[in-house]
Amino acid sequence: MAAGRAKFLNRAVTPVDVASVRGIGGLLEAFGSTSIQARNLAQCLEVWENALRDPRRPTVFLGLTGPLIAAGLRKVLRDLVDWGVVDVVVSTGAILYQDLYQTVGGRHWMGTPTADDRRLRDLYLDRIYDTYVDELKFEDTDRAISRVTDRFPTRPASSREYLEFLGRSFDDPGSVLATAARRGIPVFSPALIDSSIGIGLTLYYQAHRGKPRFLLDSVRDNYELVQILSQSPRTAVIYVGGGTPKNWINDGIVMANYAFQREGEGHFYALQVTTDVPDWGGLSGSTLDEAQSWGKISKTATRATARIEASVALPLLAGGLWDHRKRWQPRRRLRFDWTEDQVRITRRRP
Repeated sequence: MAAGRAKFLNRAVTPVDVASVRGIGGLLEAFGSTSIQARNLAQCLEVWENALRDPRRPTVFLGLTGPLIAAGLRKVLRDLVDWGVVDVVVSTGAILYQDLYQTVGGRHWMGTPTADDRRLRDLYLDRIYDTYVDELKFEDTDRAISRVTDRFPTRPASSREYLEFLGRSFDDPGSVLATAARRGIPVFSPALIDSSIGIGLTLYYQAHRGKPRFLLDSVRDNYELVQILSQSPRTAVIYVGGGTPKNWINDGIVMANYAFQREGEGHFYALQVTTDVPDWGGLSGSTLDEAQSWGKISKTATRATARIEASVALPLLAGGLWDHRKRWQPRRRLRFDWTEDQVRITRRRP
């Protein structure tokens, strides 16, 4: 009995000493010797750092859902792109629209979840839980997207190509899209029309109906994703929330392996931050273990899940990466050279 007990009682929980930890990185390291979601968050940081230090130079995919920019995480997202700790971004259109909304001068305002929504409607103010946005400035953003799209070639294009164009069209150093365009990091949004960017594109469609115009080719997104996966010796995924970005990145493995004869494993590193649970069978709450049954996550993957709301978890993870930057810097950046739907990926010097 004593030997059996010793197998389980071999590491004690260590109380967090907030007066002694150094920075966010130190706090997350302390979380590693605690329990529940604090320990899970520490494990998420460890997985991310392991991916950044891997000598095989994994391609790191960042999947984004939820009102992240409305929650105040625009600079966090922009910095993750700028630092080079992610190589490909896959996002809902709503997050990217919030980025553009701030680029054209919109703001997110502190509000309350108990506001009188009928009164807000009269004032053309929209509520995202405890945050207000300006419906009139949304209309300005929609029109700005429509106008700038007039300059895009009248041909089919992937969301990656179109979003790079938007990032280069607006001069805003604080923008996620503009920073990704400057750094050469692909940004995909496979369900782009399911967002207010889709509203701007509908205005563009109305103005060009019956004429040559830009066409959004979502299937080309799939093909471009496969091109990236096929040239990646190893991949890592960071999921903030779930939804379409998570499913699409995971499905890329199936497309690459079975439809395009890619020889390789599923994602080798995987972490997710979500508030959903697996009990209802939905993708957003599904475990990374479940994805192993599909071959989307490698059977030998290093993985972790923290069930924490993103406005809390993501700044902590980003802060931990920054505090620990000497552990993963310098890291070679990827260079994506696109010829239509084909890409050639090379690894730059740090």
